[in-house]
Amino acid sequence: MSSATGPTSGKLPFVVWVLAAGTFLMGTTEFVIAGLLPEMAADLDVSVSHAGLLITAFAIGMIVGGPTMALATLRLPQRHTLIAALAVFAFSHVVAALSSSFSVVLAARVITALATGAFWAVGFVVATAAAGPARSTRAVGVMMGGLTLANVIGVPIGSFIGQFSGWRGPFWALAVLSALAAAFVGRFIPRVEQRVEVSVRAEVRALRQGRLWLALAAAVLIMGGVLATYTYITPLLTDRAGIPAGTVPLVLIAFGIGALAGTAIGGRLGDHHPMATTITAAAATAVTLLVLIPASNSPVAAVALVFVMALTGFTVNPVVTSLAVRFAGDAPTLTSALTTSAYNTGIAAGSALAGQALGSSLGLTGPALVGAVFAALTLLPLVALALAGTGSPTRIVAQRDQTSEHAADQTPAATSH
Repeated sequence: MSSATGPTSGKLPFVVWVLAAGTFLMGTTEFVIAGLLPEMAADLDVSVSHAGLLITAFAIGMIVGGPTMALATLRLPQRHTLIAALAVFAFSHVVAALSSSFSVVLAARVITALATGAFWAVGFVVATAAAGPARSTRAVGVMMGGLTLANVIGVPIGSFIGQFSGWRGPFWALAVLSALAAAFVGRFIPRVEQRVEVSVRAEVRALRQGRLWLALAAAVLIMGGVLATYTYITPLLTDRAGIPAGTVPLVLIAFGIGALAGTAIGGRLGDHHPMATTITAAAATAVTLLVLIPASNSPVAAVALVFVMALTGFTVNPVVTSLAVRFAGDAPTLTSALTTSAYNTGIAAGSALAGQALGSSLGLTGPALVGAVFAALTLLPLVALALAGTGSPTRIVAQRDQTSEHAADQTPAATSH
């Protein structure tokens, strides 16, 4: 059996790691803007709060692009969809790097987000199918790990590159790397025709689980809380905490390490204690962000609290993602897209409100206050979910052909292209 289809041992197939590399690039491009915001604002002749729309626009593109592209490409060859998404991703970065117009860069960010939504929705299905039922959760964890690792490695490296080459340097690097990723996807994802009949109606009908929407609401709010603060973390660190601009990437590394650790903690504890883990982590995030407001005058306290914010906030993510997939039953493509949309709805709302708060009398501490409110509101759907219970739901949709399902289980690559 090829590496792409997964071995019979406990190892994940190589294609999962290829797809995780793609999500690493896409996570990097989404969050690296936070470290480049002052430079981009100055070069494109806009205010820092206005430049923050580049993050908001990407999030909105993901909100719309995830489910839209998932449904639009549902019957298309998955391999071709992934390659096309990476090609568009690369092209959009080239357009942005060549432009001196904020409007053009903003439009390129939206197109990049649409491509990212398509890649994530389809890549999730390809990875889980290639890994097989026994290793599907691990495959999802690896792909999510690609996004988290982007905060640990990709964003700080992008920020360092931006310090020396300007903000366009990271955009050129992402364009080249995504083109290489497209070549790897073309090489390692098999050219096998899809055997399972897909139904748009069945995918939509899978979303009738009320608990699914509670999990998605928690995803919206916790990500909104963390990213409201993170979007404008650079001016907070430089202008309030007094940290030199050249060392901001090191703080972003601390944020990324916290996010990676939080994802690991959530994945480990969430299987056995999902609600206790998420409720505790959300409450801790809210408290951390409240403390950051007065404590951000101290550089040591600011860096420590940024780390804790990431640690506690990202602990929630793998748990609510796993619950959302469980509650949705048999609609993996649309559900994965909606989970991504939920996170980016939070990013869009949080970053937009944080930008307004930054420009208000609240000043540099405004984004942290917005983040604290979002994190506290996360407790509402989590408590409701705890009261409703998290047991597996009745499978209500997507009754696919049993022979095809059995064949797909036996040959995980059957759903790959």
